[in-house]
Amino acid sequence: MDRKSFLTAQAAQAKPNGIKQLNKTARTNSTITPYAGVWGETQIIQLLKRATFGAKISDIAYFKTKTMSQCVDELVTPLAAPSPPVNNYEGKTFNGNPFVDPDGIAKGATWVNAPYNNDANGFRENSMKSWWVSLMLNQGRSVTEKMVLFWHNHFSTEINSYNDVRYNFKYLATIRQYALGDFKAFVKAISLDPMMLRYLNGFVNTKNAPDENYGRELQELFVCGKGPNSQYTEDDVKAAAKVLTGININNTTVTYNFISANHDTANKTFSPFYNNTVITGQTGAAGINELDSLILMLFAGKSNGQALPEAAYFISRKLYRWFVYYDIDATTETNIIAPMAQAFYSANWDITAPLKLLLKSEHFYDILNFGCQIKSPVDYTIGALREFNTVIQNADIAVNYDTWYTVYALMVAFQQAIGDPPNVAGWPAYYQAPQYNEIWVNTDTLPKRSQVMDTLVTNNYGLIPAFDVIAFADALSNPADPNAMVSDTLKYLLRIDISQVNRDYIKTTYLLTGQTNDIYWTQAWNLFNVDRTNTINKNVVKSRLQQMIKYIIDLAEYQIA
Repeated sequence: MDRKSFLTAQAAQAKPNGIKQLNKTARTNSTITPYAGVWGETQIIQLLKRATFGAKISDIAYFKTKTMSQCVDELVTPLAAPSPPVNNYEGKTFNGNPFVDPDGIAKGATWVNAPYNNDANGFRENSMKSWWVSLMLNQGRSVTEKMVLFWHNHFSTEINSYNDVRYNFKYLATIRQYALGDFKAFVKAISLDPMMLRYLNGFVNTKNAPDENYGRELQELFVCGKGPNSQYTEDDVKAAAKVLTGININNTTVTYNFISANHDTANKTFSPFYNNTVITGQTGAAGINELDSLILMLFAGKSNGQALPEAAYFISRKLYRWFVYYDIDATTETNIIAPMAQAFYSANWDITAPLKLLLKSEHFYDILNFGCQIKSPVDYTIGALREFNTVIQNADIAVNYDTWYTVYALMVAFQQAIGDPPNVAGWPAYYQAPQYNEIWVNTDTLPKRSQVMDTLVTNNYGLIPAFDVIAFADALSNPADPNAMVSDTLKYLLRIDISQVNRDYIKTTYLLTGQTNDIYWTQAWNLFNVDRTNTINKNVVKSRLQQMIKYIIDLAEYQIA
């Protein structure tokens, strides 16, 4: 699908509804002004498809009782930390024998506080990945899981770069703690996070052998970015590395510690981008306090003529690309990014401020921002399972975890392995111009996506239960009416409308199986509905629904969020 052609065609169709019209120089002129148009299912689906993984019919119905502002406020409210992953691996085969946890962790009990054990580490790593998938599937009405993935991509680390899952769990706990909070505090916490210290060599950064890795990425990827107004220098990288010398890891407790003898106590001078700041060298235990001075300086760094620190713009742009669209033109920079940056800065770096401003804006609900993202593998997989209300619940915790791991393996096959982005910059689909999210769909991944979803419509995929297409139909407005059936299904599954000709084709081919009278479906549904224990009548309805849904999810439009 040619996204640019779609945008051009849609421009002429954009309705006012409180949304400004497109002019000749901008993709859209809609602004950050609070959305004041119609608040109905179309807008709620847009919000849920972007702020969560998939838009469940039950969640759409729930939010219809609330105002737009109430919906966003509820979605952006931080959640409590979830229960940790557990021992699901007890009794699995290991070296030809049933595995017994070496630390005495019982099946169903958490392993996260156990010491490192090489034999158990692989099992625990799979446990953590499965647990992470379960949190996505059962995310509730919250943006939290979308933000955890956002920050995992932003503060990118790779499990495969070392062999101790305790580090990864603590890293995820750090992300969850700050995902919807104080970004400045977040940067400090991630700078001291043991996993980040290992991943970017912070733990080997000493006064006698300064390692510039983290000092560089802290500025280039985490706080200031690589834009034209991010004018820190190579000397700034070297000075930052010296500030960060002496920070080490206690491998027993998986916490950072500070070795003052390894810290560079000299003064560190920075460039005009940082207002020629001098961070005074500290001796002894006070050396760690230089990190606070460094972070204050980073969050003040700006080029001449800029109204705000570059960090405010950089993070606002990343949020925009994550939740709206990858292309930021000059009009969007002025109308959307600048006010988001101002809100971010004015809220003392509270991440919810620019996020709420964006999700409540007329720009977010602009028709030209509907259907302009290709679903990531996580969004595609988790979203589909949630939208078809797939329930993974077994009395045996091991079966649940194995099922969640099957979901994880699908996302890996679609080229997004959570926990293991390809590099420190994250997944290329979020930064690689000009393709951006078009990278997700290629000659390898597209057939795999279709094959998996086609299977799930009719059968289990491994341990993953098949989609309950009858339950899906039951949740629609009028299942007995084939026109309503097609219309509702398209509304909930697609973000780009299809022609009436195609709608009629779907109805006639799949619900009417080639007949011309709507009664052919209505009678089949009603006959099934009178006695749902009748297997023959049930299978007639079920097979038609399955074929219809297969067709819809094989459309190019289904790849779009």
